[in-house]
Amino acid sequence: MSLRFSKMHGIGNDFVVLDCRHDGFPLDPAQIRALGDRHTGVGFDQLLSVEPARDPSCAFYYGIWNADGTPSGQCGNGVRCVAAWLHRAGALPLGGSARIESPSGAVTVRLLGANEVTVDMGEPLFAPARIPFSAGHAADRYRIDVGGDTLEIGAVSMGNPHAVVAVSDLAAAGLQRLGPQLSGHERFPQGANAGFVQLLDRGHLRLRVHERGAGWTQACGTGACAAMAVLHQRGEVDDRVQVDLPGGTLRIDWAGPGRSLWMTGPAAFVFEGEWAAPAVPHGNSG
Repeated sequence: MSLRFSKMHGIGNDFVVLDCRHDGFPLDPAQIRALGDRHTGVGFDQLLSVEPARDPSCAFYYGIWNADGTPSGQCGNGVRCVAAWLHRAGALPLGGSARIESPSGAVTVRLLGANEVTVDMGEPLFAPARIPFSAGHAADRYRIDVGGDTLEIGAVSMGNPHAVVAVSDLAAAGLQRLGPQLSGHERFPQGANAGFVQLLDRGHLRLRVHERGAGWTQACGTGACAAMAVLHQRGEVDDRVQVDLPGGTLRIDWAGPGRSLWMTGPAAFVFEGEWAAPAVPHGNSG
């Protein structure tokens, strides 16, 4: 099977985008892993499929898979790339907006420029059962044991689960170990994206994210949203925040409970390609 794809990125968070509007999604988990291999495949943090909408109120649906073949509920940098891809395909006009469906629900995108998109990411969810996170009640801070260290975290869902840790030094050596351990912590039954955030001032954050299923990434859009939401809930940031990640900068706007959170940032095309998908022996697709 030969598969046409677009390689894209949002501030370094990179994607392979597949046009599945007519023929359906063609890959199983083993083939997703093969495509995502950075040595023998194409390589990506997430794979995105553009498909017909399931929800009649939406124009399109997009699926999300991590490089390890597992599905994801939401991807902030990815949805901006989907919007730019739809514009290039003639399905979303410059300056226009559209409601598109993710695995975790519908979002609204606005195309500010050919490669700049703002996205209504919905309202952050702090109720533990909605994240999901194991806790008796919602709180601004939770203390958990991670590999023998006690961490104070914030927990929130932006369509996928996030653990947010405020730190004074993003270069601290211990973060390399804590990121994977926090992503797989038992109190997050579906795993979590682990974000380590440095508060520079009330309108400026720096962030590193270890994503479940993808590892350390250059950027995580939902992670930027989660970090801002957790610190906003604590009263530590204003309604508009600049978030600097290793790959670039995002703007996050949120006025608090009862309001949608908006994320604004770039989306870029890298190249178009064709991949010869390997046949997977029966029984090895998991």
